[in-house]
Amino acid sequence: MKELAVISGKGGTGKTSIVASFAALAGDVVLADCDVDAADLHLVTDPHTQRRETFRCGHQALVRASDCISCGLCEERCRFDAVSRDESGAFAVDPAACEGCGVCVWSCSAEAIDFPERTSGEWFVSRTRHGPMVHARLSPGAENSGKLVSLVREQARQVADRDGRDLILIDGPPGIGCPVIASISGASLVLAITEPTPSARHDLARALDLAEHFGLPSAVAVNKFDLNSALSEEIESDVRERGASTVGRIAYGRAFTAAQRRGASVVETGDGRIAEQVRRVWRNVGRLLEAASPPYER
Repeated sequence: MKELAVISGKGGTGKTSIVASFAALAGDVVLADCDVDAADLHLVTDPHTQRRETFRCGHQALVRASDCISCGLCEERCRFDAVSRDESGAFAVDPAACEGCGVCVWSCSAEAIDFPERTSGEWFVSRTRHGPMVHARLSPGAENSGKLVSLVREQARQVADRDGRDLILIDGPPGIGCPVIASISGASLVLAITEPTPSARHDLARALDLAEHFGLPSAVAVNKFDLNSALSEEIESDVRERGASTVGRIAYGRAFTAAQRRGASVVETGDGRIAEQVRRVWRNVGRLLEAASPPYER
């Protein structure tokens, strides 16, 4: 079993649209949508939920008004201004401001503050026309998305083992933060999708630095390359100089948007130029995957 992690240094490069096309071309994969803060792969894969679970992570303080002696220590010692008096004069904790540090709990001499585990989102195992898909939804303002990403990947591996599938296709988040690290750790290959803009070029370099730091083989595809062909060539030159692979270019056009409106990927809705370019990128990625080591065996 191998894992292909598709990421992008910045948002909006077309990463998810390309992942959906790869899923259609591969045909026998397990999908893992690890962009849990803004998951959208489900919009073009039409998943049918088979399993739904609650994700709990961290803690939240809750004041029991009946036991509170109104000493005010919780409000005084909270560095996040999460504790205040409500209209009745009783102390209460704002769940959106509470960081779950527990200082108020430890400070309360009356032991009037509960500290239950926080419900931070949900995760799902679904069936799509391309195969099983594990995905999640992080609650607004919730933290620890890296842990939820790790959970999604672990469940995807279990599904792959159960069904005898030899490829997990990971739709990772943009950037280089904790969720990205959790998305690419131990992957067989990291594919970064970029576009020919100065910000994308800068952020691509950081994403490739991250993959290199973890000793992961990486490749780059330039989407919307014809918006600035000269910069596209410079980006590809940068990639080759650092030892990463270039796997192709995809032109800018309305084919992706037209496909999304139909709830499908671009390779499922037409055989035009853009669809063929995506197929070419997939063939090149496939060759790199064949040569790559399975996760955790390098």
